[in-house]
Amino acid sequence: MRRAVCPGSFDPITNGHLDIIERASKLYDVVHVAVLINRNKQGLFTVEERIALIEETCGHYGNIEVESHSGLLVDFCRDRGIPAIIKGLRAVSDFDYELQMAQMNHGLTGVETLFVPTSPTYSFLSSSLVKEVASYGGDVSHLLPPVVHGRLVERIAERAAQ
Repeated sequence: MRRAVCPGSFDPITNGHLDIIERASKLYDVVHVAVLINRNKQGLFTVEERIALIEETCGHYGNIEVESHSGLLVDFCRDRGIPAIIKGLRAVSDFDYELQMAQMNHGLTGVETLFVPTSPTYSFLSSSLVKEVASYGGDVSHLLPPVVHGRLVERIAERAAQ
């Protein structure tokens, strides 16, 4: 069985993430979506909320498994017998960073990293940018699955009311 992982914070999952996950799901029998926990960052959504949103937006692919992970991604891969990491690249700046990570990961455990160029439609898109624009009232509905957009608008309103 061919298995790969698509890692990220997914706070929140965007159409750019979905583009990469969907393409990976066509190449692999099982795609693990790993919601990585960064103890140094406070997310807009809890890890459990992110997992639920990913499951809801990716469930129709039929071969996606979603879970969280804290620690080294290569440990996640080793523990599950996953030989490949799939990373979307938006720009050359992504490549510079991701190449170093790929070389480190391969050196640690032999896991391979495959780079998938992001669709030009989403080449500028990041969760951080979406959250920032939405927090100022900008329309980001075309950049997110509808359920995610709805939850984002609700969460921003909740935070503004506090």
